[in-house]
Amino acid sequence: RLVESGGGLVQPGGSLRLSCAASGFYLEHDAIGWFRQAPGKEREGVSCIGTGDIITHYADSVKGRFTISRDNAKNTVYLQMSKLGPEDTAVYYCTTDFSTTCSETYYPTTTWGQGTQVTVSS
Repeated sequence: RLVESGGGLVQPGGSLRLSCAASGFYLEHDAIGWFRQAPGKEREGVSCIGTGDIITHYADSVKGRFTISRDNAKNTVYLQMSKLGPEDTAVYYCTTDFSTTCSETYYPTTTWGQGTQVTVSS
């Protein structure tokens, strides 16, 4: 099971850190992805991280602003988001499929958390 947290309302230019906590398994052995979906828009793969943190990927829309990381001791993956704009408003989900890698063309999608809302507005 995956549980996201850390969403909320933030002003443009601000920052948020999303957390994806795992229960029932150790996510250090698994690739973890972050997706987002805004109203009326297609779901978008935002970032993913493979095991050993060797492989990470960022969508062009967030590259240079978002950073994915994991804390194995806390069994949690983070998505640090900065320089947020209204276009980042969406529900953010973390995912896994218990594989070890991810890439631009492959994000884990088998297991999803419940999502956390991020709203960027003044």
